[in-house]
Amino acid sequence: MNRTNGRLSALGLVALLGLSLGLSGCNPQRFEARSPDAATAEALEAAPADRLEGTHWILEDLAGAGVLDRAQATLSFGEAGAVNGSGSCNRFMGPVTITGDAISFGALAATRMACPEAVMNQEDGYFEALTRAHRFELDGPYLYIHLGEQAAPLRFIASEPFGSS
Repeated sequence: MNRTNGRLSALGLVALLGLSLGLSGCNPQRFEARSPDAATAEALEAAPADRLEGTHWILEDLAGAGVLDRAQATLSFGEAGAVNGSGSCNRFMGPVTITGDAISFGALAATRMACPEAVMNQEDGYFEALTRAHRFELDGPYLYIHLGEQAAPLRFIASEPFGSS
């Protein structure tokens, strides 16, 4: 390759890049590839800490105890002051109070279906842990709910709402 062809190739590449930027409204970030997880994490970090409204979570760790496979516990923050989800077996709903990073759950109403003992034990532990919630923190795609004096928090990962496709 001679110098002239090398310059033409480099100039052609610069022109092509300029044309593609011009067609995209001069916004090179428009074509940035992002995974849904990165987008979810960015949205959660941008949200004010006292605003969990419209977020949906899957329990990954029950205050250090882990969780059962195929017995998913969830938590969704609906309209201000309302939560709902699955305890592992039964659906629940109730009030939540959030002030800054403080969080507390009121009395939760739940369906009362019977499930295998291990699933019911997990659900009972989850509901009991929610009654001891006192502080939360968001860290990327994770929500941590701290329980009084207990060292290990509940750990949730961001999720899509139920029924969304």
